[in-house]
Amino acid sequence: MKPEPAVTWTKASGDASLDKFITRANIDHCLDLLKARDTPDETRATITRILIEEERKLGHEREQLEFAENRARACRERTERQRRLTDSLEPGSLERRQAESLLVSFEWLARFIEGTTNQMRRKVNCGQL
Repeated sequence: MKPEPAVTWTKASGDASLDKFITRANIDHCLDLLKARDTPDETRATITRILIEEERKLGHEREQLEFAENRARACRERTERQRRLTDSLEPGSLERRQAESLLVSFEWLARFIEGTTNQMRRKVNCGQL
C-alpha cells in the first residue's frame, strides 16, 4: 500500500480572503506596537509607514471602512480610559508621569487612525473605492 502524501498548506495566488486576514492581522500588530510607550521614535516611524501601506491594501471596500472605523473607535476608547486613569493618579508621581507618557502615545495613535479612517470614508462617500 502506497503512503498518503504529506499535506502542505500554501496560500493560493489571488486568495482575497486570506490576503484580507493577513493584512488585518498586520494592522492589529502594528497598532499593538504603536501602543507601547517605550517604542523609539525611529521604530515608531517605520511601523507607521508599514501601517499606512497595510491600510492602503484594504482601502478599496466598504467592509474595510467598517474595519477601520472599529479600530478608530477602539483607539478613542483606549485613549479615554488612559485619560481617566492618568487623572486618577497623584500629580507629580512616577506613575502619573508614566501614565501621561502613555496617554500621549495613545492620543497620537488615535489621531493617526482617525485621519486614515476619515480619508477612507471620503473615498467611499465619493464612490472612489
